[in-house]
Amino acid sequence: MHNLRSYVLPAAIFFGLLLHRWCGILAFLSPYLIFAILFLNFVAVDMHKLKTTKLSLWLLLFQTVVSIGCYYLTFKVFHNELVAQGLLIGILCPVASSVVVISCLLGADRETVTEYTILCNLMVSIVAPFYFTFIGVHQDLSFWSSFLLILRRIGPTIALPFFVALLLQLVWKNGNDFLARYKNSTFYIWAFLLFLTLGQTIDYIFIHGKGNGLNILLLGITSVMACVVNFAVGKWIGRKYNDSIAGGQMLGQKNTAMAIWMANTYLNPLASVFLAFYAVWQNLFNSWQIWQHDKAGGK
Repeated sequence: MHNLRSYVLPAAIFFGLLLHRWCGILAFLSPYLIFAILFLNFVAVDMHKLKTTKLSLWLLLFQTVVSIGCYYLTFKVFHNELVAQGLLIGILCPVASSVVVISCLLGADRETVTEYTILCNLMVSIVAPFYFTFIGVHQDLSFWSSFLLILRRIGPTIALPFFVALLLQLVWKNGNDFLARYKNSTFYIWAFLLFLTLGQTIDYIFIHGKGNGLNILLLGITSVMACVVNFAVGKWIGRKYNDSIAGGQMLGQKNTAMAIWMANTYLNPLASVFLAFYAVWQNLFNSWQIWQHDKAGGK
């Protein structure tokens, strides 16, 4: 199975493209799969070792400042509100819940990635509602209304598996250690989740691409540019703290499903196509990274 894992992601993309119309039927499984991925990761982490790092703080600052900067720069210079919104949400977008799967497979520190997953989602739940009070189609919504709406989407996915794992470590250490043995199975759970989410996003591109050819092209071009910048800057910052893999994955690997929901709720729904394309680019890059890692003899 070790030799096959570099082909899992391309297979998920291929079957997601082939079966995109049917992926929506199984969409209800996604929250349960995310819970399983996070829970198996959290039980494998010593919660006492989690601490805020300078690497995380720099990445959070980049997301917060650069996202709004790109929005205004694109809007003022190119007068394209749609692409500006795509860039805003594409950079601000919270880190993928499954980021730890690829990061740890490639050799990143598990505690660092876990800590950033929690912090990043908390940051987005605060910053995004503030930005949406003056950007998008629901500027009439108050900060608190937007905050609670986003928190209801993020909270159960991140908080519930974290607190269940924490409770397990405190009251049943043997049970926690038993479950921690299966942390590597999260890669294959994630592969199935990837098939579902990519199938849905590909279907979304087909549906919303009709009659919007030029805008779809612009969103596709800017999404691949944003993907390259996110991974490159993340690796550059991470290298300064001796973990370029963690830096690249934490900044580059996005929770596109969450971002698509935010775009559909607060922005021009067509801007969510930016995230649909981004999902494809980031997973193609991850597939290449896994192939390189396995080719070099990585475990």
